Amino acid sequence: YFQDLLNKSEKALYDAFPSMYGELYTQNMKVFKDLYSELRRYYRGSNINLEEALNEFWTRLLERLFKLMNPQYHITDEYLDCMVKHAEQHKPFGEVPRDLKVKATRAFIAARSYAQGFLVGSDVVKKVSQVSLSHECTRAIMKLMYCPHCRGMSSVKPCNNYCLNVVKGCLANQADLNTEWKYLMDSLVVVADRIDGPYNVDTVIGTIHMRIAEAISNLQENKDSITAKVFQGCGNPKISTKGSSSEDKKRRGKVTFEAKSSAQALEMLVLDAKGNLTALKTYWITLPGSLCSKKVMASSAADDKCWNGMTKGSYLPEVMGDGLANQINNPEVEVDITKPDMTIRQQIMQLKIMTNRLGNANIGNDVDFQDASDDMSGSGSGDSCPDDVCGKRLSKSPSTRQPETHAIPKQSGHGINGASSRSLPSAFLLLLSVAFIAAQHLWR
Repeated sequence: YFQDLLNKSEKALYDAFPSMYGELYTQNMKVFKDLYSELRRYYRGSNINLEEALNEFWTRLLERLFKLMNPQYHITDEYLDCMVKHAEQHKPFGEVPRDLKVKATRAFIAARSYAQGFLVGSDVVKKVSQVSLSHECTRAIMKLMYCPHCRGMSSVKPCNNYCLNVVKGCLANQADLNTEWKYLMDSLVVVADRIDGPYNVDTVIGTIHMRIAEAISNLQENKDSITAKVFQGCGNPKISTKGSSSEDKKRRGKVTFEAKSSAQALEMLVLDAKGNLTALKTYWITLPGSLCSKKVMASSAADDKCWNGMTKGSYLPEVMGDGLANQINNPEVEVDITKPDMTIRQQIMQLKIMTNRLGNANIGNDVDFQDASDDMSGSGSGDSCPDDVCGKRLSKSPSTRQPETHAIPKQSGHGINGASSRSLPSAFLLLLSVAFIAAQHLWR
């Protein structure tokens, strides 16, 4: 949506400016194209100083337009340098450059940080889903799923609390993502309110071409007084031997655009995103319950005729808490709480870093991201092959990975929407799927 706003603004400029400004546009087309190119690169994550990029645009545009509007003079590069030095004082474009710089930087900072936050969340789910199960966990799942069939009780479902203890033990490290994951979801909700509120992203990004037209009109209307002030400060340039052009006179006049607001569309997008983000806050600690009810199809907690790991009956042990530290007395899975999974710890750090970036974006402070054109390795692209398998096949060492860096994809709507809500630990699901298929054959 953000990129579409920018694309539409650029297209509106290309469609309208040739007939409105003639040579003022055609001879300076590259200046406008370079601006939109820089804005697009910034949004995608390039390490660009947005304020400097905007200042450079106005400087280049002023130099070009000043020469075109004064064709009777021979204006050298040295003279233009002097003219630019006085530009801040004379405000040839009016208040547009300063106003656009303030609003555009806040809007683009919020927009790209928001998109980056979704990408990091999706990437965290992807990497965490590739973490292999321990030998103890594999044995516990096999006991949960297969042993009732071996005992001639193929129709007996596992006790719910029994299933919860197994899955909580297997996903103990994943549950430790919960705190930082919740902070990320909360931060995304806050920035979403900024995007659809005070930072007015829809209006700012979608009307850049209108602000440029307004600035050029200001320069045209005040051409004589601005020229006089420049001549007073920098001296009178030499008369040019080339003839004067009447192009400027033919193109004078106030430029107007029809403002087409799509604020309602943005409001609906933000509202939908906030609803999904709120629902995902407790994703990692509700995952065991979801797996037991949807994949294992465990019986109700009060059922006294379920598979309790030994026979058909009630399951008496208490359900363990969430996270690695709470598994010290797990009766179903032996978990070494002194050895946290390093991949998941790295992803917890990723969540912390992204939450901090969103906090900065919320108050309008810029943050640096890696240019997606340089390295897409952190963008969530690639297959979902577990690291231990791919590492052997590709002969790559896990130490060569760089989990600290995430890039923003160039132009993609994939891998973000709903990824978090649909992704489940792949190794666990694979095992459960095999067990379920086997169980179906046994029931027959």
